Amino acid sequence: MTLAAAHVNTGDTAWLLAATALVLLMTPGLALFYGGMVRTKSVLNMLMMSFVSIALVTVVWLAAGYSLAFGGDTFAGLVGGLGHSGMRGLGPDSVHGSVPTLLFATFQLTFAIVTAALISGAVADRAKFSAWLVFVPVWTLAVYVPVAHWVWGPGGWIVDRLGALDFAGGMPVEIASGASGLALCLVLGPRLGFKKDAMRPHNLPMVILGAGLLWFGWFGFNAGSALGANGLAAAAFLNTLAAGCTGLLGWLFVEQRRDGHPTTLGAASGAVAGLVAITPSCGTVSLLGALAVGLAAGVVCSYAVSWKFRLNYDDSLDVVGVHLVGGVIGTLLIGLFAERAMTGGTEGLFYGGGLVPLGRQLLAVAAVALYAFGVTYGLGRLLDRVMGLRASEDQEHTGLDLTVHAETAYDHGVLGHGAPVSHSVLTGTSAQKVDTQA
Repeated sequence: MTLAAAHVNTGDTAWLLAATALVLLMTPGLALFYGGMVRTKSVLNMLMMSFVSIALVTVVWLAAGYSLAFGGDTFAGLVGGLGHSGMRGLGPDSVHGSVPTLLFATFQLTFAIVTAALISGAVADRAKFSAWLVFVPVWTLAVYVPVAHWVWGPGGWIVDRLGALDFAGGMPVEIASGASGLALCLVLGPRLGFKKDAMRPHNLPMVILGAGLLWFGWFGFNAGSALGANGLAAAAFLNTLAAGCTGLLGWLFVEQRRDGHPTTLGAASGAVAGLVAITPSCGTVSLLGALAVGLAAGVVCSYAVSWKFRLNYDDSLDVVGVHLVGGVIGTLLIGLFAERAMTGGTEGLFYGGGLVPLGRQLLAVAAVALYAFGVTYGLGRLLDRVMGLRASEDQEHTGLDLTVHAETAYDHGVLGHGAPVSHSVLTGTSAQKVDTQA
């Protein structure tokens, strides 16, 4: 046994292996969540934008992303170096804390993947798929990687120098994706028929399934961020469950009071809002704080999703209203609810810590939101000028599934490749066997 291997904790490693798989599952879960929320003509395009992000982000993360985020600080807490580009110098015996470095790098990769995929919800139904293939890797290196270094990297200015707190990604994941989604939907402009045509979710069971998979994966996201099988992971796990529940209930309460009926979409959205808000705070607040964080997110985000109609920005699937707003709520409330028993030092305003922790959180939130918005807006404008960022009106009207991918989510008996198929067609009470030729 090598010296490095002797420092690996097998229990921590086993838990982080499982947590990594859980977080990766969140991206297919997000694909289903988003896919059910769009109209039938763009379902597959929505699924593809998430799935292709897995491949794109993985390549750039292994090439340079991990090294720039976690490979040591080189520019005053702003970004890391390229010492581990291509994963150089990292092998089976490399250790990060009590787990293999390669496992830690893979765990962090799954965060980067789902963050990029989140942005797709803001531009659903109208973004060019070819432009998305360019946007994702460039955005990952230009926005996600620096912010991840600020928060989690060695010497990062937000945590190590400013002293703000973010346990599992409120800033690099939620706020960065939400602010970037806002920038990108402003560059693209609204969908055809925005505020005129009904754009209802086409498959609410799919939305619920996607939300359930997200919730399941979120336990790996938050509890896995403890990087060990320990009490902190257990506390983060429970806080995640609790906040998802109060987020769901808070959203339904608003719907019942405002609209007179609680909805399936509201239940799914409320749970996600609570999970978003507890992400930065799950390892810094007690159970009471987690309940409050989730409830606040469920209530506020349920109102925030309607801002797009008043302010005239078309955030198709409410990335801004849920992820940006929810991420801001959860990150700021650390300044109120943080407890020494969880943080090891910092206490929030409600526990005698004064206003300083809240001020630090506010400064960090503002810096991340402005940076992500500004860089993404510039990147979007550049891509729009170079290759065009928006699909044509004909493609948008017909649907991106057929015009871009030459497929439809619901074939209704029309299949490609000229292959004969058999299926049952119900006529009245009898089923007759027919053959069709595409």
